[in-house]
Amino acid sequence: MTVHKVHTVLSTTETIRSGYLDPAASPVATVESGDVVSYPDTWTHWGNEATFGMTFAEREPLRHRYPNGPYSMMGPVEVVGAAPGDMIECSLTVLRTRDWGWNSFPLGVGALPHDFVEPYVHYFRFDDTRTSTEFVQGITLPLAPFLGVMAVEPAGNDTVSAILAGSYGGNLVLRDLTVGSSLFLPVAKPGGRIWVGDVHALQGDGVVDQTAIETAAEDLQIRYDLHHQPGLTAPLAETPTHWIGIGFGETLDDALVACLRELIGWLHAASGISEGEAYALCSMAVSFRITQYANQTGSAYTSIPPKAAHGLVPKQIFPPELQERIARWLRPGSSEPQ
Repeated sequence: MTVHKVHTVLSTTETIRSGYLDPAASPVATVESGDVVSYPDTWTHWGNEATFGMTFAEREPLRHRYPNGPYSMMGPVEVVGAAPGDMIECSLTVLRTRDWGWNSFPLGVGALPHDFVEPYVHYFRFDDTRTSTEFVQGITLPLAPFLGVMAVEPAGNDTVSAILAGSYGGNLVLRDLTVGSSLFLPVAKPGGRIWVGDVHALQGDGVVDQTAIETAAEDLQIRYDLHHQPGLTAPLAETPTHWIGIGFGETLDDALVACLRELIGWLHAASGISEGEAYALCSMAVSFRITQYANQTGSAYTSIPPKAAHGLVPKQIFPPELQERIARWLRPGSSEPQ
């Protein structure tokens, strides 16, 4: 895979927006398709004010200081030639976290908003290889870093909370988006205007207490490829073993149905099987999972994230010729190995 150029974007007060996508922000980098953007030493939540060992009481005022949300969003990056109807492939090539992180939950949020009488925060130190961390009672957790938020700007000129998600991406918290994965996003504005942030060291599907092991990156690198493919209407992820569709809704039922409908339409378009065959295939071979059980109605933030479900389509069930057809649909005109 040819890399044309590496651009470096430092985390500064000019390149960071705390908790939102800002359509008025000037581009932090303008890249050609195939270029890589390096984001060294990214910031923690709340504009880098989250520090190791803060008590919950010390952290709580930050939520009110940044009512749009906690994430330190870096951007926007513009891709030359990107226009509405295109899609941008965001490929995570490097992600090394810093050496610490935390999990926390305030009262009134998460899947169990009324079950606990005390808020919670726990800090973690990571080993030098960034492969594991210790929890309590000798429990060892293997690390699997990924980005919680990747987005192009949606249409319009309003700021958008980074807590939200939709066809443009956003707060996806899809744990499969680790190094070696790609996220395809449909472009709504010239240049795409890509924002990224919310580094996680580990998260389970559902993220039921509303946080993963939250952290930041020592080294983060993303390759951006432009594809003139007007057929994508929602985020689509790809890993070495799966294609992954994502759906959003006010309820998990709505999110599952939205995800299913997106996958049926995409499988029909990309592979050529009928919509009825795609529906049947989703029932027989696709695993649908809870991406996040979002419930922040009791938080200090101004936005309520949608609930999300994702469906994992295993590549191995398709014969080589169909896998190649789907690859050509996702990357029309590309002759490079992916």
